[in-house]
Amino acid sequence: MTDILDILQQDYQRFPVNQTYSIYAPDVYFQDPVFKFRGIKLYKLMIQFIHTFFLNAKMELHNIQRQGDIIKSEWTLNWTSPLPWQPRISISGWSELSLNPEGLIISHRDYWHSSQFDVVKQHFFSVKSR
Repeated sequence: MTDILDILQQDYQRFPVNQTYSIYAPDVYFQDPVFKFRGIKLYKLMIQFIHTFFLNAKMELHNIQRQGDIIKSEWTLNWTSPLPWQPRISISGWSELSLNPEGLIISHRDYWHSSQFDVVKQHFFSVKSR
C-alpha cells in the first residue's frame, strides 16, 4: 500500500485534477478562510469548482510532514482569474490534516498567510498573466 504522504504529494502535483478521494473519510470536515463544510461530496464539488473557474491552477508543495495522526503541509496555490484582465492570483498557506485510526483523513483545515482582503486585492492590483 502506498504511504499517504506519497499519495498527497502526487495529488498536490496534479491539483486540481485526478485527486485521490479514497484517502478521505465520507464525513470529512473541511475548513479554510472562506468555506466550512462536512462531507466528501461537498469536498469533491469544491475541487471541481477550482478546476472549472481557476484557470491554470497550480499547487506548489513546499513541505509535508506526518507526526502521528496529524499531517501538515506548506504550499502555494496560484491561478489565473477569469476576469477580462486575467490577473495571476497567489495564496500561500498550510494545511493540517487529521487521520482516523483507519488512516483516512477526517479533517482538512487550510490556513492562509494573507487575509481574504489581500487575496481580493490581487484581482485588481496584480500583473496580468501571460
